Amino acid sequence: MMTAGNKTVLKILASAAVAFGLVVTAAPALAAGGAKHPRSGGFSFEGPFGTFDQGQLQRGYKVYREVCASCHGMNLMHFRNLGDPTGPFYDSHYPNPNDNPIVKALAAEIQVADIDSETGEAIRRDATTADRFPNPYPNATAAAAANGGAAPPDLSVMGKARHDGANYIYSLLTGYRAAPAGLQIREGQHYNPYMAGDMAPFWTGDPDHVPPGGFIAMPNPLQNGQVTYDDGTEATVDQMSKDVAAFIAWSSDPHATARKQTGLGVMIFLILFAGLTYASYRRIWKGVAH
Repeated sequence: MMTAGNKTVLKILASAAVAFGLVVTAAPALAAGGAKHPRSGGFSFEGPFGTFDQGQLQRGYKVYREVCASCHGMNLMHFRNLGDPTGPFYDSHYPNPNDNPIVKALAAEIQVADIDSETGEAIRRDATTADRFPNPYPNATAAAAANGGAAPPDLSVMGKARHDGANYIYSLLTGYRAAPAGLQIREGQHYNPYMAGDMAPFWTGDPDHVPPGGFIAMPNPLQNGQVTYDDGTEATVDQMSKDVAAFIAWSSDPHATARKQTGLGVMIFLILFAGLTYASYRRIWKGVAH
């Protein structure tokens, strides 16, 4: 005769079997879709002891300003941030970044919207170190209208907004490919295996071999030699992608180096404190039976 306890055990086993069956059935579909894992850019700031390469940040700012800024804003960045410690144009002779002549010159290259204090009319003036990076569009509606209905995202914290931020940005910028045969792609869309998405509804080939990645509205923005680096570095697509990815990663977490250094100091303190505590414990309780 089956007891209530036996019935409960059988119900649990049956539920587990059903769940296992669902996982096994879904596994091929999960394996077939999804984006490719980002490639490593070999960035100097990765790891607990990593620091930003100032030269790379300077090149990255140049790529952002000359290529990306025509579509993407960085609303959380001010020009003075470029002269902050660990920033691309930090100079120890100018602890106040507002006094940094390079930062001043870079800001003055950009025109920003303002209001005349005497007439109240809209004007354009040279930016100062106190100004934010200008947005290329007056509002999100205008941005979407100018880009086929998809407003370009702000890049201020994109390095934190995406998993494996810098490597993701680097991989995405170097990942543009011709759409595989059998993939239905609409006008204005571009295939990228590192873009999140599900290609299954648009794939007419083998359902067990759905291409990875997704569609992105942004066309490939980089071409070899598109910018001229001041330090003479060759401006290949791979190099520009790494540099601008590093700059975006820095802008997303400009205090990362200071935080790592603080964490290292705290760990050293805790190790020394633990050693002193243990030594004190042994000295105080030496010879005392426990």
